[in-house]
Amino acid sequence: MTLTKQRNTRLFLLGTLLGLAAFLCVYGVSALDVTNDAFLRGGYIEQDVQQHYAGWLFYRQSPLSLPLCETDHLNWPDGTSIAFTDSIPLFAAFFRLLSPLLPQTFQYFGLYTALCFALQGGFAALLVGLFVHSDLTALLGSVPFVLSPILLERAFRHTSLAAHFLILAALYYYVLGTRQNRFCFKGLFAVNALAIALHPYFVPMTYAVTFALLAGHVQRNRKPAKPAAFLAADLAATACVGWLFGVFSGSGAGGAGNQYGYFSMNLNALWNPTSRGVVWSLFLPVQNQTGGNYDGFNYLGLGVLLGAAAAVLWGDWALRRRLPALLRRHLWLLFVCACLTVFAVSNVVTANGATLARIPLPQALVELATTLRSSGRMFWPVYYLIMLTAVAGLARLCAALPVKQGGALALACMCLVQLADLSPALSQKAASLRAYSPIVTDLVTGTTPELSATTDFFDAVRGRYATLIALDPLTRTGLELALYAADEGMNSTDTAVVARYNEEAAAARRASLIDEVLAGGLRGDCLYVTERAETFLRLADAAEEQGAWCGALYAQVGDGEAEPVLYVIAPGLEGYRHDLAVAYSEDFPLRVADYSDDYWYQGVLSTNLADIGREADANKVVLFYDTPLARRRLAAGAVLLCGEQRYPVLDVNDSDEGWLMVTLDTADARPLVGKDLVIE
Repeated sequence: MTLTKQRNTRLFLLGTLLGLAAFLCVYGVSALDVTNDAFLRGGYIEQDVQQHYAGWLFYRQSPLSLPLCETDHLNWPDGTSIAFTDSIPLFAAFFRLLSPLLPQTFQYFGLYTALCFALQGGFAALLVGLFVHSDLTALLGSVPFVLSPILLERAFRHTSLAAHFLILAALYYYVLGTRQNRFCFKGLFAVNALAIALHPYFVPMTYAVTFALLAGHVQRNRKPAKPAAFLAADLAATACVGWLFGVFSGSGAGGAGNQYGYFSMNLNALWNPTSRGVVWSLFLPVQNQTGGNYDGFNYLGLGVLLGAAAAVLWGDWALRRRLPALLRRHLWLLFVCACLTVFAVSNVVTANGATLARIPLPQALVELATTLRSSGRMFWPVYYLIMLTAVAGLARLCAALPVKQGGALALACMCLVQLADLSPALSQKAASLRAYSPIVTDLVTGTTPELSATTDFFDAVRGRYATLIALDPLTRTGLELALYAADEGMNSTDTAVVARYNEEAAAARRASLIDEVLAGGLRGDCLYVTERAETFLRLADAAEEQGAWCGALYAQVGDGEAEPVLYVIAPGLEGYRHDLAVAYSEDFPLRVADYSDDYWYQGVLSTNLADIGREADANKVVLFYDTPLARRRLAAGAVLLCGEQRYPVLDVNDSDEGWLMVTLDTADARPLVGKDLVIE
């Protein structure tokens, strides 16, 4: 083994130990217990980990097939690939094969994240080692990488996106290939193919760096055939891996939610120390963001910012004569960095709390870009190049000083500043994970079971139903109900867990199921749920006639009044009672529709009324969904009761399809908003 290979092996092993040590210091060992799923069920930092875990639970119960990672238990009956639940397809498939040997409770997300940190350290040490001679300096330069804010931000939140080592590996092969005038690396080939089996978002990042290496090689050597063949073969291998792990199994690009431009990178992202629910800096102030900028989080840390500034100033002085040659040498890398940055910023350009520009794009292009709608993530290769510039530049700058190990000393100081700056976030990340334990909480609301009807209800119907039917998208309770359905071995029609699906097919399926109930075809082995009162009230009469228990499940959250969390239709269930469950009847409470537009605010006619000549009706007309119960109960002469207050009904107008506009004998109907209303 040559000295270079020996050093690379040594650096990689030391770097992996450094990365693993960083993981253990921040998260401890609890997540490495494969039988501990409390932090996944609890929704560490954000609920996305419930999505990842639910996908694995559904897949574990599914028969093996090709492509791998497909389950028909989710998005039933169409099914889906758990590549779209971010359940880490490579790991899911591997452990699915071992499932008969695994304990009943098994999670691999802790092992995966620890491995990502270890490989982050290994490839960081190799990358930095290309620019420094000392192993100590290389390891010190790896510290900012293993405690990278954008890595820590994704770990156990968007778990599969913790594989940042793929980007570092691609950059390592780029630097090595440029220096050796090579392009064909087995490791780079494998990195690109592996990326799609972990998370497809990494594919354009690693291929951008690969393209820069290949294009630069062609520019220098004027021989495009072999680089083109390498790229074609790598793309083919990546496509095959993607097919094998079900990445192309989605039946549509729907479910994307916000379009390209919403989850963009704010122009202040590099020095703005805030993301969703986490403050990242001890020293720098939090700045404003707009919309979904939180997902374009790219804070570098004060230590790296200072190091980058020093490196740029040194480079301007020391490399001025060589700068044109360096720019020509890395022209294609600069090109892909510019492209990634432009895509990350998007056509909705934001700075602090302001939107500077909305650049019109063809709709076809917007739809294509929406495939990678969280565009701020595409900046990550540029982010790590900036970090590398800070580390390598500072090390080289200070190595020339008349101080022994000057480069190592400078990097040690940078690391201390970086760690001190990130200490609030590191503490919060550690405390948030370690706080989880198997304490019993409500299934849906997270409150104690005594303050909610949901846990008691789902305990009461345990084992009765084969399928959970979501009559509408479950935006608030879908992830918890997915875990319940997976635990019970049920199918689920809900799409809350699935990032990509055919929206038109899902909407048509929900409409068909609603029509089926109205036509008398209630399925006895299905539990029907919805978060929308209007859907429930539309079906309740028909379902009750077919022998179902129909009602609303309430929860007491905080010091406020109990709020309805979920509406359920349970075929064959008789006489269910709970203090916070309201069974459907003629006395079932109604609520003003939570609807707002130019004239209505939360279901009360109250804004811009001069435009339509209805100033006299201000705050006197309220909006209800047009349902059978509302039509029976709401009529002229009826009285709405809200606490001790009485609101006589003067008129009911049904001229707008789907709505009942109710005029009340009152000067101000706004106190009715969000209240259960009894009708006399």
